[in-house]
Amino acid sequence: MDKKKIKKEYYNKIQNLIKLNKHYYELSKPLVNDQEYDKIKKQLLSLEKKYNFLKSEDSPSKIVGFKPSKNFKKVFHRVSMLSLSNAFSEEDLINFEKKIINFLDESKSFKVEYSAEPKIDGISASLIYKKGKFVMGLSRGDGKEGEDITQNLKTINDIPKNILAKDFPIEIDIRGEVFIQNKDFEKLKNKFANPRNAASGSLRQKNPKDTKKIPLKFIAYTYGYEKGIKINKQNEYLQKLNEWGFKTNPFNKTLQGVQNLMKNYYEIEKKRSELDFDIDGIVYKINSFELQKRLGNVANSPRWAIAHKFSANNGVSKILNIDIQVGRTGALTPVAKIKPINIGGVVVSNATLHNEDEIVRKDIRIGDTVVVERAGDVIPHIIKVDLKKRTKELKKYIFPLNCPSCGAKTIKEYNSITKKKDAVRRCSSEGYECEKVAIEKIKHFVSKEAFNIDGFGKKIVENFWNLKLIRLPQDIFNLNFKKIESLDGWGRQSVANLKYAIKEKQNISFERFIYSLGIRHIGFENAKLIAKTLKFSENFLNLSDEIKLNDLLNIDGIGETQINSVKNFFLNKTNLKVLNDLQKILNINNAIEIKKDGLLSNKIFMFTGKLNGISRAEAKSLIEKNSGSIISNVSKKLDYLIVGEKPTKRKIEAAKELNIKILKQSEWIKLLNKSS
Repeated sequence: MDKKKIKKEYYNKIQNLIKLNKHYYELSKPLVNDQEYDKIKKQLLSLEKKYNFLKSEDSPSKIVGFKPSKNFKKVFHRVSMLSLSNAFSEEDLINFEKKIINFLDESKSFKVEYSAEPKIDGISASLIYKKGKFVMGLSRGDGKEGEDITQNLKTINDIPKNILAKDFPIEIDIRGEVFIQNKDFEKLKNKFANPRNAASGSLRQKNPKDTKKIPLKFIAYTYGYEKGIKINKQNEYLQKLNEWGFKTNPFNKTLQGVQNLMKNYYEIEKKRSELDFDIDGIVYKINSFELQKRLGNVANSPRWAIAHKFSANNGVSKILNIDIQVGRTGALTPVAKIKPINIGGVVVSNATLHNEDEIVRKDIRIGDTVVVERAGDVIPHIIKVDLKKRTKELKKYIFPLNCPSCGAKTIKEYNSITKKKDAVRRCSSEGYECEKVAIEKIKHFVSKEAFNIDGFGKKIVENFWNLKLIRLPQDIFNLNFKKIESLDGWGRQSVANLKYAIKEKQNISFERFIYSLGIRHIGFENAKLIAKTLKFSENFLNLSDEIKLNDLLNIDGIGETQINSVKNFFLNKTNLKVLNDLQKILNINNAIEIKKDGLLSNKIFMFTGKLNGISRAEAKSLIEKNSGSIISNVSKKLDYLIVGEKPTKRKIEAAKELNIKILKQSEWIKLLNKSS
């Protein structure tokens, strides 16, 4: 291996990427198409994975999203411009609607009314109006902070500069999409890779005169900040936008039911090629603004909207073999090894088969000809088998009854909620006794939300395992660095960097430590809840005591499933050794409870019985918004027991014995109103 040659190749590619970014983001003149750009990024990431001595702050592995250009003033959005979650199937839409109905605590017969709007593939913009005057326009940027592109937006004829309508709000951020029509793009295709790039590049020119030369269009579809809007529904808002002088998508529809959404989806998909602008799906929004507000947001996406992307590119291939992968929790995942095919510019050689039940349901066999689907970043999967091409000698696939890694029996656990066996088959070995499980657990240990050790990625874990340098997580902190230094691809500096990165992570927060252990059903959010409750890492070790373990049931969000997982974790001797050894090595920072301001601050609530007009999820959300917290069992910690219809008498009696204040739902709402 010629290190100098490899480094030269790598840094040349980095410089090329910097150049491409500069031309796209700052000069608004993209040099390559999106596919070529992605190819360059992929090559860089592959080189970094292969050679751990390659590092750069300009690497695509370090850069996330994009910051507003230096060419424009940065301005914070008054209301964040969120991204939409995606749906790719009817099943996704059914699940989306179920979640809405459950959150609102409505019956299954409740009819959800949607506004269905074709999703234009352009550039998002936010137009700020004060007293009817267009005063500022911002790009999306990173969602929180955008670029001031006011003068460029003013060159677009579709954007009204002064609105005299009496019912126009005092202040409002009109949001929509800047795009270019396909017929206009034909004249510009020598300058830009596609219509979206053309719109982006044109809109972010330094000189507005250059932007004016481009026939950009604007379609409005929502709003951000508002003061004085008197509209209750999305379809009414779109109609009002037209009255105010804005253009909206002519194919907007108001619909009920998933079946009607799907029917409209197929109709629009058929028309797609006939349209004079690019669309990549349909956006469904809850039509009622009141329900939108109630539903709120999850992370960076609204609960009340979803983008239904058009069908991904499909391909036909042949199943060469079925491999079984063993995950961190012992789950056995079947993966189809297929004859490589090009789908949407990407060569696909693997497709997930999900689980044993999926193989049985679709009757998938080795040697079958199958239709493979690839949708964006979603792992390719098999849609169906072409039975006409199946030959008689192909036998049904028998899922292994023993773990392919350690040979232990595989089991399907009984689900007490569904009253059925789980679809997933698991290795019965506990923890680190199974090689594949152990490797995946260590990968999880060093992952981003856990220890996040710089330069200690998945490939390093596998290499060090094969070299017998690590077998348990604590081995990471006792590595033989002299041996590593003698390995191919390692040198004094790279070893010194790794040594420093590991030492730096010997200081870790309590919740990250809990999460790093890879306990089944204990994700990062649950780890935070446990850390917040236990406060001290020493208390976590005491969970081997079943009495102490049951105390976790008082945490809202922690149920019997999580409790049993923690219990099983502590029953394993290797896990106890891992815990004890790590406690001696690490400095685990105890959880610090942050005091919040507000009327409900430091007040603890509990619900019993059914609430009227509001779900438990929404009620919990309201309390947390007002700085309160929730528990699941009556204890001395409890401040208020909120009683709904058909409450549990035992809980009321326990609350009375402890002199806990009992509130009716109406009394609780009054308390909330005082706090807001």
